[in-house]
This record gives sequence, C-alpha cells and structure tokens, in this order.
Amino acid sequence: VFQQCSEPTAGSLVAMGRDDSRDRSRSRGDRKDDRSRSRDRSKSRGKDSRSPSRDGGRQKKPDDYGVDTMKITDDDAAFILGKGGKTKEKISRVSEAEIELFERDLILEIRGSKLQRRRAKKYAEGVMAQRTGPVSITADYDDEDLTMLMVPQEAVGFVTGRAGNFLRTIEEEWNTLMFFCEVGSGRNKDYEKLAIFGSVRGRRGAELKVLSAVETKVPGYYDRIRDEVLSRDKGKDESETWGTDTMVFQDDELSYALGKQGGTRKKLERSSGAIVQYVGHNALFSGTRAERKRAREYMKWLFEQLEGPVYVDGWEDRDDCTVVDVPSDCIGYVTGARRAALGGIEDDWGVLMFFMNKKGEYGKGRGGSEQLIICGSKRARRGAELKIMSSVETKSPGTFTRGIREKTSSEKGFDTDRMIFKDDELSYALGKEGTTRKKLEGAAGAILQYVGHVAFIAGTGKERKRCREFVTWLLAQRRGSVTITNVSSREDATEMHIPENCKGWVTGNRGSELRRMEQETGTYMFMALDERGEERLIIFCHKAGSKTEPTGRMAAERLVNEMVQEKLRDDGGRGRSDSRSPSRGRRSRSRSSRGSRSRGR
Repeated sequence: VFQQCSEPTAGSLVAMGRDDSRDRSRSRGDRKDDRSRSRDRSKSRGKDSRSPSRDGGRQKKPDDYGVDTMKITDDDAAFILGKGGKTKEKISRVSEAEIELFERDLILEIRGSKLQRRRAKKYAEGVMAQRTGPVSITADYDDEDLTMLMVPQEAVGFVTGRAGNFLRTIEEEWNTLMFFCEVGSGRNKDYEKLAIFGSVRGRRGAELKVLSAVETKVPGYYDRIRDEVLSRDKGKDESETWGTDTMVFQDDELSYALGKQGGTRKKLERSSGAIVQYVGHNALFSGTRAERKRAREYMKWLFEQLEGPVYVDGWEDRDDCTVVDVPSDCIGYVTGARRAALGGIEDDWGVLMFFMNKKGEYGKGRGGSEQLIICGSKRARRGAELKIMSSVETKSPGTFTRGIREKTSSEKGFDTDRMIFKDDELSYALGKEGTTRKKLEGAAGAILQYVGHVAFIAGTGKERKRCREFVTWLLAQRRGSVTITNVSSREDATEMHIPENCKGWVTGNRGSELRRMEQETGTYMFMALDERGEERLIIFCHKAGSKTEPTGRMAAERLVNEMVQEKLRDDGGRGRSDSRSPSRGRRSRSRSSRGSRSRGR
C-alpha cells in the first residue's frame, strides 16, 4: 500500500518522526520486558496475584476476528514502538486493532477484524516508510479512513511545529494518525499533502484544526478550498446526516465567540457535541444534523446575551436542557467573581450555562429565585446540576435537602440514588479539599456529589451500585478491617497478595503511599480480608487500563509491584513476592522508612 521515495519532503518526518522513534535510550532489558508481557495474559496465571477474572468488561470479538503478522527490521521496530511505546499505542487506537511487537523475533502481531487488521498494517507501513524518506500513497490506500489536505509550502513548518509537536498534539486530541506524503508521482513545489487517518469525526476535527493554523499563516487560503472542505464526508456517518454548517463573524464578534484562550469555543464544542472550529472569520460546525443545530442555537444564545436577558422558550420539551432554580441570594456565590465559579463548572463538565430572564423581568423582586439553564449531554448536565445544588446548599442549607430521603433506583439505565450521611461521616467521605469524593467518583465511573449531608450518586445501574459499595466500604474502614469476598467474580477489581515484610512499605505512613498511587492512577485501593481472614490489597476501578496507560487498575498494579520489588531489593532479596512479575521501572525519589499501615480513606 505504501512505497518509499528517494528524497524526503519538508515535514515528512513529523508526527512520529526521528525525534519520537530514534530515542534508543531504553535498555535491552526494557525491550525484553515489552516482549515478555505481550502474550495473552491468560497463559500466565501461575503465580499471578490477581484473581482469574480481572480483565473483565472486554468487548465481544467480531466474527472475522483474526491475527496477522508482519516481519520487520530492527530499525523499523524502533519507529513502530516510538518513544515510550507511544507510536505503537497510537496505531492501535486509530485502527482499533490490538498490536504487539516481539522485538526478539522482529515480528509485529496484529489482532482484530479484517478491516482493523488491514488499517493497522497500512498505518504501520506508513510509519516505517518515513524512516527512509517521504511516504508515497498508491491507489488502494483508502478504506474510508483517510482525508488528504493540501497544505501551502510556507505553512508546512508552522503546521508541523517544533519537532512535530503541533501535529502530535492534534493526533492525541482527535485520535488520528497524520503525516506528510506524496501521492502518485512527482512533487508539487507550492503544496504538500497531509494524510489524516481516523474516524470521520476524528479526521474532521484534525483537518479543521490544521486549516485554522494554515489560515493564520496564509490568510485567504480557506476561501480557495471552501467547497471541497464543506462537502467532504457528507452523510458518511452512522446517522447519514453528517455535514458542515458555517457562520461568518465580524472582528469584534470573533474574539467574543473565541473566549479567553479559546474557552468559549471549546465550551460550545463540548456542550453541543459538534466540532466547532474557527478558520479566519469563519465558524465551522461539523457533526450530525442534531449536533449542528444545537451548536448554532447555543452560539445564537451566546450573542443574544450581549443585547440583554435571554429566555429559552420551550426548554421543558428539549432533551438537551436542564433548569435549576437558584435562590436570588445565592446567585453571586454560584456565579463567582467575573463568572469564575460558573465557568469552572462549565469547564469541568463540558456544558453551557446561563441565567434565563424574560424581558422586563430581569432582577425583579427579592427573596425569589432565578432559573439557571444547563445545556449539554444528559450525564454532563446532571454533574453540573449537582455541583450547583451543592454550592447553593452550602450558602443556603436545606434548599434542596429539606425532608429528603434515601433512594436506591432499580433503573438499569441512567438515574440518581441518594445516601444520607451522619454528621461525622460527611467530612470523612469528603476528604481534604474533596479528594476522597473525587477518588470514589473517578474509580466508580459514576457522578458522586455531596449536597449538604446527602450523597447524590448518578450513573447507570452498574455505576451507581459500584459507587454505593465504595462509599459503604470507605465508612466501614473507620471501624476496623473490612472483609470483601467473591472478588474473583467482579469486573472492576484486582487482588494483589503483598509479602508481609512489604505491607508497611507499600501502604506508607497513614496510607500515604496508597493515596499517592490512587491519585496517579484514578483508582481506589485498600487492604481487606478475604473469606479466610487473610489480608490482601484490592485495587478497584471501572477502567482496567493497559500496559502503557498511566491510569486504571493495571497502572496501579505496576506501581505496587514496583514498590514491592524495591523493598525486596532493599532487604537484600530476602523473601519472595506473591505479587506479579517485577516492574522494570525505576523509582527516582528516595523514601524514609514506612510506618504503620493505614486502612483509612
């Protein structure tokens, strides 16, 4: 599919070029480590500390699932792997295939459906081809996963960024694979072609980001290719309504629509679900018909606020709006100085919020309330709504909790449960600056917010149940050891048996090391007893993670193994670890000796 040309073009070694993949600083030991961990985990349960079903939640394999292999050279292996394995992970993400690199045998193994394997192989060949020159794309390159964009020669360096950093940032944001290439024969002195691989949405987001940068460097370029850009991929999504709408701004309107550091644009993009990008003075909205409609409406409401109060007629019948009645004496507290508090909630949840007033009623009366409208997806709106309720309750206790009772919903889909705390339980479940609440929320995958003494838990049935369990176990730890049985049947837990002489080291003084690892990996972990009364460490998280991801249960497991091995080395190798194979990473910071083990939060 890809061929190599004799001489490189400007920008051809970007995105995953030499700066990324020629970092040969990793030791041979590290490379062996990559190989040793790349086979199916189910083959190496032996002394595995985890209980058998810890990789739960895997998606069903497609009917045409299979395995392909590619023989590569040692130099190719460096390019495919990339710095810290990032390039391999990127190819895997964009193609949606599983990829393993066996460096001893110099074999690349690709698993997935026929289309996933074909795409992964194509991307890998494209990456390898960059090592010796620009990539040349032949006629059979397109699997409905490619956008080709002509970039003016004078903008290539600007689009690429220093050492390819700008393209790499776009790749990560939109889950795409991008590099400059040649198509057919010959070169064009005035333009270079940028290949963007990925999904329809990912390619579009990346393309518009590049176009925005090009327009900054070469004003008027967008007008020359406008028709081609607007018609691209029309109707080529699952809803068959994919398209692009436009709007033209005046100078003063553009800065308002952009917001500080692009904050307003990002807010509109996240809340509407559409891709919102500004190319020169043109606003482009790409997405399904419903997403584009929402983006245009939100933009209209945004500009109407410059003229005076805004009221959304018929908000009750919309599926993208939630309205909260905020007492008048709490509005300043909820809004914050220069809208900082409200803006922070919008950033956290990806919603659009503003106070609604009908014309002529603005600021009427005291002791009443005003309506705050929240626009966005169902989950995001609920998260923002509960945060607003929490703020109001702090300022005016009882507003939302007076006479409220506990509730456990039987709904399997999205709903909200409630748990009522006693006075001494609330501060414990909240933690310093809310760290414990955020930890439980992240590990459970649910929305957890405290409104007064009431814990509101929002999410799917599984998420709510998991979060209730986490809160219950947290509170139980104050009274002593917690017993948790049947962990092997759970899809959200990893058990680790820690050698007796390593337990204090792993937990740290008053649980400080566990808290550090929890924060780094987004997990919830503590020592608990099994049905036989034996103590082991359990790592809880709805996200399993992967061998290279920095978050999830596997990341936490690696950090724990690191500490166990370090302690065993410090003790002169005395004792053997029941936990998994040693982590190869090094710990750079020194530690003072660890104190007592903590089962606290």
